Amino acid sequence: MAWRNEEFGASHEGWPGAVLADGSEPGPACLDAGSGAHMAQTREWWAYSGRLATPRAARVRAACACGWRGERDYPVDWEELGNWRDFDDSAAWQDWSEHINDVEARSVPLPVQLEETLESLAARLMALADEAPLAALRAVGELERITAAGGQAAAHNVHADEIPWDAAAQALGLSEQAARSRIIHYSIRR
Repeated sequence: MAWRNEEFGASHEGWPGAVLADGSEPGPACLDAGSGAHMAQTREWWAYSGRLATPRAARVRAACACGWRGERDYPVDWEELGNWRDFDDSAAWQDWSEHINDVEARSVPLPVQLEETLESLAARLMALADEAPLAALRAVGELERITAAGGQAAAHNVHADEIPWDAAAQALGLSEQAARSRIIHYSIRR
């Protein structure tokens, strides 16, 4: 049920989070899938039904991996809710979606001409994938070479300009760790 935005990925993965009756947000719920060392965890509201040794969620609030939390809570009526899948989390999703719009507004804008070129290229590449898949794969290979060279030059300039990690993270709309990883990835000569 996690919400994702392709551009910002795991840095801004969202979910309908549990809020307890006292207004607090519970820690992650462990989901035991049987034998094995790995225990899956979630913070999604449905895991806080009072079963699974978890407290019962009273409300739902939009949450994001970056630490952002929505300002509004939405009540959960467990007695009326036959199946947790029947709960409408669209209002919480809308709150998270507005957060993503804010993240995008704070990130560095692409030049309009480049944005239009990328959109056109994406459309042409998808059409080529249908019409001539091998030609599309060749084009993808060329794009990978172009992006590797452009990424390496940009990463070099980020280092040369001594741009702080937190400023890079905000400009890219990513967590600091994800921004650092992207810059280092492109810094490595291929």
